[in-house]
Amino acid sequence: MKLLRTLTLLLTGLLFTLSASAQKTAEPIAYRLVDSVGRPVTFDKLITRAAGADVVFFGELHNNPISHWMQLRVLEALQQRKGKNLTLGLEMLEADIQLILDEYLAKTISPKSYGDEARLWPNYETDYDPGVYFAKDHGLRVIATNVPRRYADLVNRKGLPALDSLSAEAKRYLPPLPIVFQSTEESAGMFAAMGALVHGDKKKEKRYLEEAQAIKDATMGYRISQHLRPQHTFLHLNGSYHSLQNGGIIPYLRRYAPKAHIVTITTVLQEDVEALEEAYRGMADFILIVPEDMTRTH
Repeated sequence: MKLLRTLTLLLTGLLFTLSASAQKTAEPIAYRLVDSVGRPVTFDKLITRAAGADVVFFGELHNNPISHWMQLRVLEALQQRKGKNLTLGLEMLEADIQLILDEYLAKTISPKSYGDEARLWPNYETDYDPGVYFAKDHGLRVIATNVPRRYADLVNRKGLPALDSLSAEAKRYLPPLPIVFQSTEESAGMFAAMGALVHGDKKKEKRYLEEAQAIKDATMGYRISQHLRPQHTFLHLNGSYHSLQNGGIIPYLRRYAPKAHIVTITTVLQEDVEALEEAYRGMADFILIVPEDMTRTH
């Protein structure tokens, strides 16, 4: 009887342990890093590939903290591999503030003066300043690659031909004119869908919107091409749309620097980060999968 009671207690304890084990809370996962077809890859492999490239495009989600954290980690790791043979470029900085940026990097002007004059994005301090500060601290070049927003606005209102009316000084911040307009399959599909819903002047507005996107991509491609050097790697931070599926900036860069070796990284959101969803296959050479409920920086 005593033996039976002991066995009953042991069995009850075992069942309780198994039940508690079955209810164990899943470990939170902040990201997964995979290749273009969804195979897991190490950070070291990504950096090895990136260090051998002329240009690395890191496509971010602007308000995603994991994107920004990983960008900084990539920058730091590339600096360890490449030393000063590394350049950082940002979509978030416009070409006409390059002098201001250079003066800030050289510590000629104060951070306050830089912030007052550089038309920084609202999330610059948390999301981009760490990378720029790292570059500054390690003597790396930083290039403001985007078109001045006033010229993107001009194209959005009047189309690409309006750029011809600009002064020679203004055209210093643009790629060679005329821009050869080229649209990726994805952007063409998006704008075609928009076009099906609009008519008359609205169709013209849609076309101008697409051309405004093109002047941004062309300017970034041209600015990158003008700062490539042998044995150097140019790490470019941009919204994922600007380099997705080798589109956006990349066709323009290939026009200006056809021999450039390019590696792409992009960021996607998924409910389950364990396996890459079919829709995201082929989006980039490396894909950063982030939980869709990840907090946002703004």
